[in-house]
Amino acid sequence: MIFLSLHRFYTSMMKITILGCGTSQGVPVIGCDCEVCRSHDPRDKRLRTSILVQTEHTTICVDAGPDFRQQMLRENVRHLDAILITHHHKDHIGGLDDVRSFNFLQNISMPIYASPDTQEEIKREYSYAFVDKSELYPGAPTYNLIDIKDNKPIIINELTIEPIPLVHLKMLCYAFRIGNFAYVTDFNYISEESLKKLEGVEYLIIEALRHEKHYSHISLPEAIEIAQRLNVKKAWFTHVSHSMGKAEDVNKTLPSNMMLAFDGLSITIEND
Repeated sequence: MIFLSLHRFYTSMMKITILGCGTSQGVPVIGCDCEVCRSHDPRDKRLRTSILVQTEHTTICVDAGPDFRQQMLRENVRHLDAILITHHHKDHIGGLDDVRSFNFLQNISMPIYASPDTQEEIKREYSYAFVDKSELYPGAPTYNLIDIKDNKPIIINELTIEPIPLVHLKMLCYAFRIGNFAYVTDFNYISEESLKKLEGVEYLIIEALRHEKHYSHISLPEAIEIAQRLNVKKAWFTHVSHSMGKAEDVNKTLPSNMMLAFDGLSITIEND
């Protein structure tokens, strides 16, 4: 069962909000004069890719790109239990400095689940947060980095999250499955073993960069093929570039149970 824009939670309900569904440059792209970048349709305005997952007891975020502050303010997020990082490209970790507000509000170091390689990049990018406590600037963010491991579920309160490895050019990237929902972005190759871990998913958010093939992302035809192979009830396409075309036009060409995601879209599902 699926409801859109449902504001009341029940124990078995999970709300997913699209914080952003654009590529690393976002949409519109600086200096671009294409019809998508000039569009007044809010569905064609895309911040960097991220989602918010909320249940009655838990709120987590997947990725924290350069638009993280704006996204948290837009959705009025006042509590965040953890952040899951798919991989360490800048458009997915570039906003981690802004967890400072949650550090102050919650009086904890923010739990951040990431691969060892991604943790090393976070330590490099935010080196000022990893100095000796005696040298730590009082206003610096604080992080609790936690390993993501293949075949080991992530437990956050009542949520059980299964990390699923992907290949993003030569980089390890993770998809995340929570019951009958999965979030799959930034990859150009998925193994049969990882696809098997997605079997039974009913609601899927999956990347679709553009119509044509790409060296490190999947295209719209490839994303449709995966969604159809998994036989999902509903699929939304994220990490969409301006070269995809206007949302209004693209959606008309898609199967009836599929659509381009848009920033602010709220999906509430009854989870298994």
